[in-house]
This record gives sequence, C-alpha cells and structure tokens, in this order.
Amino acid sequence: VQLQASGGGLVQVGDSLRLTCTASGRRDSTYYAFSWFRRAPGKEREFVAADLWSGGGSDTYYSDSVKGRFTISRNIPSNTVYLQMNSLRSEDTAKYYCAAAPQFLTQTRRLAADQGHFTYWGQGTLVTVSS
Repeated sequence: VQLQASGGGLVQVGDSLRLTCTASGRRDSTYYAFSWFRRAPGKEREFVAADLWSGGGSDTYYSDSVKGRFTISRNIPSNTVYLQMNSLRSEDTAKYYCAAAPQFLTQTRRLAADQGHFTYWGQGTLVTVSS
C-alpha cells in the first residue's frame, strides 16, 4: 500500500486542522490498521492515534496528549484516513505521519502505538501551530 498524507499547514493556537491520509494499492483500507505518529522538532517520533478495523466498525485509540481534542476516522469507499485536530496547541507543532499495517497483525493498542510494527509510511505533513 502507498500512503499519501496531506492537510498540514500553519495555524494559530486554538484553531482546527484536518489531516488526510490516502491509501492506494491492491487491497482496500479494511485490510489495514492505520495510525498517526508525529515528530516534533528535536524530539523522537511519537504515537498520536490509531484506527483498528473490527469488521463492523473501528476501534480507536489516542495518546493522552491529544485525547479529547483529536479524532481519527476512516472513509472506506475512498480508502482515506483522517485526523481531525481541534483546539490546537503550540506543542502540537510537528511533522505528522500516517502508517499502515495489516489489521490481522495489529489487534491491540500496544501494537497500534508501536511505530516499529508498521511497514508502510506516508511522507509526512507539517503542522505548525503559532501562538
């Protein structure tokens, strides 16, 4: 699967932004679990959110730092995964990456939050939150 991330930009504290990750390949998006990670300047890449497909719908997980502000979702017909980011803070400034791994290998939050588990990565999209 190839992943294309977009939607980043320069916003102000308190603003909202929606990131998009479009998946293309032989399989549709229900074959994959998707996660978003981010790398802030001078820091290591960290887990942000995950969407695990469970047949009838998604199980979603978030890091504590974004819980209640960010929402991950997927649109199956368009093979797209979104990260809706509200109430942005300066500390959300980072390059955001979407990642995919086969769903049958990604059954737990622990795996969905482990960047070493993911084989497929998008190129990243930069989010800058200005105060």
